[in-house]
Amino acid sequence: MIWILLTLVYGLLKGGREISKKKAMDRNSVMEVLLIYTLIGFLIVVPRAPHAMGMEPYQYGLVLIKSFSIFLAWMMGFHALKHLPVSLYGVLDLSRVLLGTLLGVIVLHEVLMWNQILGLSLVALGLLALRFNLFETIRERHSHTANPEKEGNKDPDAEKGSEIAEDKESGDAPEGSRTKFVVLAFGSCVLNSVSGLLDKILMKDINSSQMQFWYMLFLLALYSLYVLVTKTKIRKEAFKNGWIWLMSIMFVIGDASLFIANANPDSSITVMTVVKQSACFVTILGGKFVFHEKGIAYRLFCASIILIGIIMSVLYAA
Repeated sequence: MIWILLTLVYGLLKGGREISKKKAMDRNSVMEVLLIYTLIGFLIVVPRAPHAMGMEPYQYGLVLIKSFSIFLAWMMGFHALKHLPVSLYGVLDLSRVLLGTLLGVIVLHEVLMWNQILGLSLVALGLLALRFNLFETIRERHSHTANPEKEGNKDPDAEKGSEIAEDKESGDAPEGSRTKFVVLAFGSCVLNSVSGLLDKILMKDINSSQMQFWYMLFLLALYSLYVLVTKTKIRKEAFKNGWIWLMSIMFVIGDASLFIANANPDSSITVMTVVKQSACFVTILGGKFVFHEKGIAYRLFCASIILIGIIMSVLYAA
């Protein structure tokens, strides 16, 4: 039961991090946020260094592969989040649910119970509904059929102009130009799934201090090298961005919780992948109250389907 609660803590903090990331990038560039975010996170885990030694050579190699996966995943994800609504970005984790489950079954030979299959299906349904506005589309079509004259009076150009103006105000890309950022978000999910698989493999033989210290050290080295090679300018003012400090603290606490959960021999990557989707609730609420996005009632309705799926998935795992 403890590993499920720790995974839930990770999921909720992850949702909080998405909100903090987007707020941080209102004031600073993607690379400024990434480098300082990683630096602060590493400094927080430095005191754990005495407990981080003694790994086998191959384990350092696997941690480095994990760090490189996250290095690429974060660059993709941060660029996507900067240009997408936070609530939309949050629900794109649908691909991570499917990929995480697939990796758990194929690589770790985990067996899905009937409740996990049902729970995963409900999570997928809820996330798909959020992503494509399935129920909202049905409602709108019914409304348009009932009021054809009202539909005919709409000015498409005026509507499009209004949407673009809204996007510019919120800092998000217009609907028509979001495809490349959705692709980046999907790429980030793929690499995050690989990282999650490596977490489960590595935490069988190493402790959370070893994982966090070396993972963060390698990650910091990769971003520092990237900044030096590309000659990216990092302004001193970026260190005063409180959102970066907040997301760094949530990151360290969340990852520590996840690593400890992975170390539990009873933990299952398929169940953990589903529980992590609790982040959706935080991003939906953050989209409404922090970024003033619309459609909160519909998104919360879909999120309730996800919640039922999560409960079904962990019903017998505790």
